[in-house]
Amino acid sequence: MASLLQRRGAGSILALLAGALTTLTFAPFNLWGLGPMALAVFYVVLQKVSLRQALWRGWLFGVGMFGSGASWVYVSIHDYGNTGGPLAIVLTVLFIIATALFVVLPALLYRLCAASRLNIVAFAGAWALSEAFRSWAFTGFPWLFLGSAHVSSPLASLAPLGGVYLVSLVVALSGALLAGLVLSRTWWLIAPLAALWLVPLALPTQWAEPAGDDVTVSLVQGDLAQLSKWTPDGQRDAVNTYFSLTRQHGLDSDIVIWPETALPMLEQQAMPFLQRVQSTLPADSTLMTGIMQRDQNGMFYNSMISLGEQPGQYRKAHLVPFGEYLPLEPLLGGLLRIFNIPMGNIGAGSDDQPPLQAHGLRLGVAICYEIVYPDLVRARAENANALVTISNDTWFGHSIGPLQHMQMAQLRALENNRYLIRATNNGMTAIVAPDGHIVGQAPRFEPAVLYGAVRPMEGLTPFTRTGSWPALLLALLMLFCGGILRSHRRNQNAH
Repeated sequence: MASLLQRRGAGSILALLAGALTTLTFAPFNLWGLGPMALAVFYVVLQKVSLRQALWRGWLFGVGMFGSGASWVYVSIHDYGNTGGPLAIVLTVLFIIATALFVVLPALLYRLCAASRLNIVAFAGAWALSEAFRSWAFTGFPWLFLGSAHVSSPLASLAPLGGVYLVSLVVALSGALLAGLVLSRTWWLIAPLAALWLVPLALPTQWAEPAGDDVTVSLVQGDLAQLSKWTPDGQRDAVNTYFSLTRQHGLDSDIVIWPETALPMLEQQAMPFLQRVQSTLPADSTLMTGIMQRDQNGMFYNSMISLGEQPGQYRKAHLVPFGEYLPLEPLLGGLLRIFNIPMGNIGAGSDDQPPLQAHGLRLGVAICYEIVYPDLVRARAENANALVTISNDTWFGHSIGPLQHMQMAQLRALENNRYLIRATNNGMTAIVAPDGHIVGQAPRFEPAVLYGAVRPMEGLTPFTRTGSWPALLLALLMLFCGGILRSHRRNQNAH
């Protein structure tokens, strides 16, 4: 390995390939064991290089990661954003270049803080902190967190304990230990490496208990064409499709759920029809649907509403940049036309909205992209005994995007030990158990209704109680220890 790295450009090529390798850890490939291997290579290429080289290799690792794992961006821009092929390629490349900059951060932190004795722990802390920064900076892009791939791995029990960042921390630590084992043949590193993967097997994955009877649900998937959905013909098709599917398959359910913007119209226009559908259901049944709302000031909201005996609403609080709002709109207003955003003035709901309630379920809501934010969903789960997420993954087409999106939703269920109900427009409509495993799923790319049952869960996981802070404090401590030792050594050398 050392001789290979000495060849000109070899380290840069390895960084790029290792970044691309991470995509195979996620759905639909689910080769989670490759995550530590990819970070082992990344750890190796950061050794004995200048700070400038480390930053360059960090960026290349990010290019490989997002260039392969987030390639679905092209589908959204080109196929559904009415953007020509050449421009769509340019915008996708710019997106990859920009997001890859996030991976410069762990390279920077590691090179600034690493000392020879604590290189391994400093690297793991730097990686976990960089993922947390990515979930926050510029409204966040918490996609491709390495911990998200471990719903079914031996590390799964760490998710309800400390969330996705704790899992990512252990993946990064495993990768650095593996690299140290191979490079220096320090055989005692086998012991901590084995402990990282064996100890979680003895930990519980369930911290919450069922507390109530089964609640039956029907998730209606209309599979409507995105490009014609908002035309008059598309609106009529949506009304007919959802009414027909609900009448045929949803009459025996306690709750009927339609996906994000199931009806391509405003709530005021859709309400007479929704009330008609509600009236066809049994008296104690509840219809829930995603819908666009507009307030008296003309502001639009991407919302979910419930009818029936306990009506309520939830307005999406965390909006998608370049999808639901345009960052720096006064400066970048021209991009609004390029991205074809039909409603540039979509507003954000408050962060403290109560759960929607029906049949003993207190449903913490996340609309589409919100489900990928671990601490946002944790806050919803704290006052809820089940979770519901609605999405329009039609924007991803037949790419791997919806499969990755579903996997992250599964981890949210596991982190909080809550049943998760997921209704989408054209696929990955599913019911997820509190252990993160899918117990029912509708076929993709066709109209369908998924019928199943969920149970209210009471009791909070450690992650639901505390959020991500304990895991991030541990990561910071690991990085800090490396920095302290490095500073001490510099002082010794100075004397």
